[in-house]
Amino acid sequence: MVFEVYQTLQFSGASEVGNSGEEGFFPPVDLNEIKIDSSAMNTAAILPSPVLLWRFKIFLFLFWGITGCRVAWVSVMRMSADLRDLFIYEAFLYYNPLLLITFMVWLWGVNLWVFAQSSVNYAKIFDLDHTHLTHLEIWKCATWMTIVVPTSMTAYIYLYSHGEVSLAASQPVILYAAVLMILIFPFDIFHLSSRYYFIRTLWRIALPLQAITFSDFFLADILTSMSKVLSDLERSVCRMVNKQVATIAWFEADSICGSHAVAIPLVLVLPYLFRLFQCLRQYRDTKEKTCLFNALKYSSAVPVIGLSALKYHVFAERWASFYRPLWLLSSVVNSLYSFYWDISRDWDLSVFSRIFKFKNPNLVSSVFYGRAWIFYWVIGSNLVLRCTWTYKLSAHLRHNYLTVFTITALEILRRFQWVFFRVENEWNKMNLKPSLQLAMEEIPSEETRLRGASNHDV
Repeated sequence: MVFEVYQTLQFSGASEVGNSGEEGFFPPVDLNEIKIDSSAMNTAAILPSPVLLWRFKIFLFLFWGITGCRVAWVSVMRMSADLRDLFIYEAFLYYNPLLLITFMVWLWGVNLWVFAQSSVNYAKIFDLDHTHLTHLEIWKCATWMTIVVPTSMTAYIYLYSHGEVSLAASQPVILYAAVLMILIFPFDIFHLSSRYYFIRTLWRIALPLQAITFSDFFLADILTSMSKVLSDLERSVCRMVNKQVATIAWFEADSICGSHAVAIPLVLVLPYLFRLFQCLRQYRDTKEKTCLFNALKYSSAVPVIGLSALKYHVFAERWASFYRPLWLLSSVVNSLYSFYWDISRDWDLSVFSRIFKFKNPNLVSSVFYGRAWIFYWVIGSNLVLRCTWTYKLSAHLRHNYLTVFTITALEILRRFQWVFFRVENEWNKMNLKPSLQLAMEEIPSEETRLRGASNHDV
């Protein structure tokens, strides 16, 4: 058929040459080009449309979700009523941290998507190279996490309910080991540069021996909102190391990894100590007293966590009469101090003069921050969630896992909306510095002004 097309084109070209001379010249046709075009057309006809592929992926995702929920529900109902609550708490302890981290990754992708639609250059703010992850790549990672973590949890519940205790115990261990291996994998796959950037930033947070960058204290601030997640991670790893996964050992509420463990308050307080040391390092480098006030804010969280941990180490009467009032007082101080710092420092909002506008409004501020009710919502919700987050550190909530999960998820949402204001404020500061430098250069010195005053006509 290609040969017939070629002959037809040659014949038409020859006839036009005969009739019209040079004006009817038809260039020769390359057979390879015709073959390539025809193969491309056939391939395009075979491949389904992107919309159809997207709908098929959504269908598979929904089918997987409904099937997983059905299998988990039937497996839980197979257990006896006295063991059901204990086992759900056990399963929740292992998978709750990874589920909340997945939730945070999804919201971080939303943050990057909003910044990508605006003039806020977040890559410049965080000093990222051209290989940094986009919001689409972040969402792709979050999608895989959304699939893998609930699948492992469903397998854990199903295997245990059917008597396969050893196989059930291996599920969270395999999942945690896989996450760790992917994170530290040294080869150039799974976004090596981004993983290295993340690990390097964590190392700089743990050991603030150098100048503190924006990404250092930004990630450390996020870790303070994830302190309960880190504490649950420690408890999960502790149970795995001590072989308490899916065994009778989880009846022992006060064992090595139980509520009396000293490691729980230590892990809870670590993110706040990291930020405290960062503030002290910043004061050493800049000599700004603001860094000391910021350090005081993070140090105010230490009494809250310490007094809360005393509940398991003192008599109930002593706790109710003496330590609980101290805990309430320290909680109020920490919550109000943190709320004030969010509004006046991190977001750079003046309650009296600039509560509903920014110094340098851009697309993000005009679309998301331009309406008064959004500001009322952000400020009000930030105050409420600051107080509930401090209340979550109370020791008596450790076994109320659904309440703790809800409060932690709300704290992640608070941090999610905090990111918008904090990053844009930093972008405004970066844009304001060149303007201030130019303005300072344009101001004449005192010697120049004196010379100008002496050169006058009498």
